[in-house]
Amino acid sequence: MWRRVPHATVYEAALEPTPGAQRLLFPVDDRLLAEADPVALAKRPRDLVLGYVGNQYDRDEHFDRFFAPAAACFDHLVGGKWTKTGRWPHVRFLGRLPFEAVHGVYGRSLATILMVPETYAAVGQMTQRIFEAVLAGCLPLAPADIVHADRFVPKELIVSSGSEVIERLAHLQRISGTQQHADLIASCLDRLDLFRLSRQVNVMEAVLDTAAGPLAIERGAG
Repeated sequence: MWRRVPHATVYEAALEPTPGAQRLLFPVDDRLLAEADPVALAKRPRDLVLGYVGNQYDRDEHFDRFFAPAAACFDHLVGGKWTKTGRWPHVRFLGRLPFEAVHGVYGRSLATILMVPETYAAVGQMTQRIFEAVLAGCLPLAPADIVHADRFVPKELIVSSGSEVIERLAHLQRISGTQQHADLIASCLDRLDLFRLSRQVNVMEAVLDTAAGPLAIERGAG
Protein backbone atom coordinates (compact mmCIF):
# COMPACT_ATOMS: atom_id res chain seq x y z
CA MET A 1 0.00 0.00 0.00
CA TRP A 2 2.67 2.52 1.01
CA ARG A 3 4.50 1.99 -2.26
CA ARG A 4 1.59 3.59 -4.10
CA VAL A 5 1.50 6.69 -1.89
CA PRO A 6 3.03 9.75 -3.60
CA HIS A 7 6.16 11.16 -1.97
CA ALA A 8 6.52 8.18 0.38
CA THR A 9 9.78 6.32 0.87
CA VAL A 10 9.62 2.64 1.83
CA TYR A 11 12.42 1.22 3.96
CA GLU A 12 13.18 -2.45 4.57
CA ALA A 13 15.55 -3.78 7.21
CA ALA A 14 17.35 -5.99 4.70
CA LEU A 15 20.67 -6.02 2.87
CA GLU A 16 18.76 -6.88 -0.35
CA PRO A 17 15.57 -4.79 -0.13
CA THR A 18 12.87 -5.50 -2.67
CA PRO A 19 12.59 -3.24 -5.76
CA GLY A 20 11.39 0.23 -4.88
CA ALA A 21 12.51 0.07 -1.26
CA GLN A 22 15.61 1.40 0.47
CA ARG A 23 17.75 -0.23 3.13
CA LEU A 24 17.30 0.85 6.75
CA LEU A 25 18.63 -1.62 9.32
CA PHE A 26 17.70 -1.98 12.96
CA PRO A 27 19.95 0.45 14.83
CA VAL A 28 22.50 -0.13 17.58
CA ASP A 29 23.81 2.78 19.65
CA ASP A 30 27.26 3.93 18.50
CA ARG A 31 28.23 4.42 22.14
CA LEU A 32 27.62 0.76 22.98
CA LEU A 33 29.90 -0.32 20.15
CA ALA A 34 32.64 2.06 21.29
CA GLU A 35 32.48 0.80 24.87
CA ALA A 36 32.48 -2.95 24.11
CA ASP A 37 35.71 -4.68 25.24
CA PRO A 38 36.29 -8.02 23.43
CA VAL A 39 38.94 -9.20 25.90
CA ALA A 40 36.75 -8.54 28.93
CA LEU A 41 33.78 -10.20 27.22
CA ALA A 42 35.85 -13.28 26.36
CA LYS A 43 36.98 -13.67 29.97
CA ARG A 44 33.46 -13.47 31.41
CA PRO A 45 32.41 -16.78 33.04
CA ARG A 46 29.66 -18.51 31.04
CA ASP A 47 27.70 -21.46 32.40
CA LEU A 48 25.72 -22.04 29.19
CA VAL A 49 27.11 -23.12 25.83
CA LEU A 50 24.04 -22.11 23.82
CA GLY A 51 21.36 -19.50 24.44
CA TYR A 52 18.58 -17.90 22.44
CA VAL A 53 16.00 -15.22 23.17
CA GLY A 54 13.32 -14.60 20.57
CA ASN A 55 9.90 -15.74 19.42
CA GLN A 56 8.97 -18.87 17.51
CA TYR A 57 7.33 -17.15 14.53
CA ASP A 58 8.37 -19.04 11.36
CA ARG A 59 11.64 -20.22 12.90
CA ASP A 60 10.84 -23.94 13.23
CA GLU A 61 12.97 -24.95 10.24
CA HIS A 62 16.10 -23.25 11.54
CA PHE A 63 15.37 -24.53 15.04
CA ASP A 64 15.05 -28.13 13.80
CA ARG A 65 18.17 -27.97 11.66
CA PHE A 66 20.54 -25.99 13.85
CA PHE A 67 19.43 -25.48 17.45
CA ALA A 68 17.67 -28.70 18.45
CA PRO A 69 20.58 -31.07 17.60
CA ALA A 70 23.03 -28.90 19.57
CA ALA A 71 20.62 -28.60 22.50
CA ALA A 72 20.83 -32.37 22.89
CA CYS A 73 24.58 -32.07 23.45
CA PHE A 74 25.15 -28.84 25.40
CA ASP A 75 23.73 -26.83 28.29
CA HIS A 76 21.30 -24.32 26.83
CA LEU A 77 18.27 -22.07 27.38
CA VAL A 78 15.59 -20.64 25.07
CA GLY A 79 13.58 -17.57 26.06
CA GLY A 80 10.63 -16.05 24.23
CA LYS A 81 7.17 -16.96 23.01
CA TRP A 82 7.34 -20.58 21.86
CA THR A 83 3.85 -22.08 21.89
CA LYS A 84 4.37 -25.36 20.00
CA THR A 85 7.35 -27.15 21.53
CA GLY A 86 6.20 -30.77 21.81
CA ARG A 87 8.58 -31.96 19.08
CA TRP A 88 11.60 -30.83 21.15
CA PRO A 89 11.13 -32.37 24.63
CA HIS A 90 14.86 -32.09 25.36
CA VAL A 91 14.97 -28.29 24.94
CA ARG A 92 14.75 -25.99 27.98
CA PHE A 93 12.20 -23.29 27.18
CA LEU A 94 11.91 -20.43 29.67
CA GLY A 95 8.89 -18.68 28.17
CA ARG A 96 8.66 -14.92 27.80
CA LEU A 97 11.36 -12.85 29.47
CA PRO A 98 11.39 -9.19 30.50
CA PHE A 99 13.62 -7.03 28.34
CA GLU A 100 16.27 -6.63 31.03
CA ALA A 101 16.66 -10.43 31.26
CA VAL A 102 17.71 -10.76 27.62
CA HIS A 103 21.22 -9.45 28.27
CA GLY A 104 21.48 -11.84 31.19
CA VAL A 105 20.83 -14.91 29.06
CA TYR A 106 23.32 -13.85 26.41
CA GLY A 107 25.82 -12.87 29.10
CA ARG A 108 25.71 -16.47 30.38
CA SER A 109 25.92 -18.05 26.91
CA LEU A 110 29.01 -18.84 24.88
CA ALA A 111 27.08 -18.77 21.60
CA THR A 112 23.68 -18.36 19.97
CA ILE A 113 22.19 -19.16 16.57
CA LEU A 114 20.77 -16.43 14.33
CA MET A 115 17.47 -18.10 13.46
CA VAL A 116 15.25 -16.08 11.13
CA PRO A 117 12.13 -16.76 9.04
CA GLU A 118 12.72 -17.89 5.46
CA THR A 119 11.46 -14.54 4.12
CA TYR A 120 14.13 -12.74 6.16
CA ALA A 121 16.89 -15.14 5.16
CA ALA A 122 16.12 -14.64 1.46
CA VAL A 123 16.78 -10.88 1.59
CA GLY A 124 19.52 -10.73 4.21
CA GLN A 125 17.35 -9.33 6.98
CA MET A 126 18.69 -9.60 10.51
CA THR A 127 16.86 -8.61 13.68
CA GLN A 128 18.26 -6.92 16.77
CA ARG A 129 19.11 -10.37 18.20
CA ILE A 130 22.55 -10.12 16.64
CA PHE A 131 23.66 -7.06 18.57
CA GLU A 132 21.90 -8.13 21.76
CA ALA A 133 24.10 -11.24 21.65
CA VAL A 134 27.39 -9.76 20.46
CA LEU A 135 27.33 -6.86 22.93
CA ALA A 136 27.07 -9.47 25.69
CA GLY A 137 30.02 -11.42 24.24
CA CYS A 138 27.80 -14.24 22.96
CA LEU A 139 29.07 -15.42 19.58
CA PRO A 140 26.38 -15.70 16.86
CA LEU A 141 26.42 -18.71 14.55
CA ALA A 142 24.71 -17.84 11.25
CA PRO A 143 22.95 -20.42 9.06
CA ALA A 144 24.52 -20.41 5.60
CA ASP A 145 21.13 -19.94 3.90
CA ILE A 146 20.91 -16.35 5.17
CA VAL A 147 21.80 -14.09 2.24
CA HIS A 148 25.06 -12.23 2.96
CA ALA A 149 25.65 -14.25 6.13
CA ASP A 150 29.34 -13.37 5.84
CA ARG A 151 28.48 -9.71 6.37
CA PHE A 152 26.88 -10.52 9.71
CA VAL A 153 29.50 -12.91 11.12
CA PRO A 154 33.03 -14.11 10.25
CA LYS A 155 33.21 -17.23 8.08
CA GLU A 156 34.25 -19.34 11.08
CA LEU A 157 30.76 -18.81 12.52
CA ILE A 158 28.73 -19.72 9.41
CA VAL A 159 27.09 -23.17 9.69
CA SER A 160 25.31 -25.43 7.22
CA SER A 161 23.97 -28.20 9.45
CA GLY A 162 23.30 -29.27 13.00
CA SER A 163 26.48 -31.32 13.04
CA GLU A 164 28.47 -28.22 12.08
CA VAL A 165 26.86 -26.32 14.95
CA ILE A 166 27.94 -29.05 17.37
CA GLU A 167 31.48 -29.01 15.98
CA ARG A 168 31.76 -25.22 16.20
CA LEU A 169 30.40 -25.14 19.74
CA ALA A 170 32.91 -27.76 20.84
CA HIS A 171 35.67 -25.63 19.30
CA LEU A 172 34.40 -22.50 21.04
CA GLN A 173 34.45 -24.36 24.34
CA ARG A 174 38.11 -25.22 23.77
CA ILE A 175 39.13 -21.62 23.05
CA SER A 176 36.86 -19.95 25.60
CA GLY A 177 38.62 -17.13 27.43
CA THR A 178 41.63 -17.08 25.10
CA GLN A 179 42.86 -14.37 22.75
CA GLN A 180 41.41 -16.36 19.85
CA HIS A 181 38.01 -16.11 21.53
CA ALA A 182 38.45 -12.36 22.04
CA ASP A 183 39.45 -11.95 18.39
CA LEU A 184 36.22 -13.65 17.26
CA ILE A 185 34.16 -11.33 19.45
CA ALA A 186 36.07 -8.35 18.04
CA SER A 187 35.33 -9.51 14.50
CA CYS A 188 31.63 -9.78 15.31
CA LEU A 189 31.67 -6.31 16.86
CA ASP A 190 33.27 -4.94 13.70
CA ARG A 191 30.41 -6.34 11.63
CA LEU A 192 27.88 -4.52 13.79
CA ASP A 193 29.05 -1.35 12.04
CA LEU A 194 26.32 -2.18 9.50
CA PHE A 195 23.71 -1.46 12.17
CA ARG A 196 25.34 1.62 13.69
CA LEU A 197 22.68 4.20 14.60
CA SER A 198 24.59 7.04 12.94
CA ARG A 199 24.54 5.10 9.65
CA GLN A 200 20.77 4.66 9.80
CA VAL A 201 20.29 8.34 10.61
CA ASN A 202 22.42 9.24 7.57
CA VAL A 203 20.18 7.11 5.35
CA MET A 204 17.03 8.89 6.51
CA GLU A 205 18.62 12.33 6.32
CA ALA A 206 19.73 11.67 2.74
CA VAL A 207 16.14 10.94 1.76
CA LEU A 208 14.81 13.97 3.62
CA ASP A 209 17.38 16.15 1.87
CA THR A 210 16.17 15.11 -1.57
CA ALA A 211 12.44 14.57 -1.18
CA ALA A 212 9.57 15.93 0.82
CA GLY A 213 6.68 13.95 2.26
CA PRO A 214 5.97 11.18 4.78
CA LEU A 215 8.17 8.18 5.41
CA ALA A 216 6.93 4.61 5.43
CA ILE A 217 8.72 1.71 7.10
CA GLU A 218 8.07 -1.94 6.26
CA ARG A 219 9.15 -5.23 7.81
CA GLY A 220 9.23 -5.56 11.58
CA ALA A 221 11.38 -7.49 14.02
CA GLY A 222 10.36 -10.89 15.29
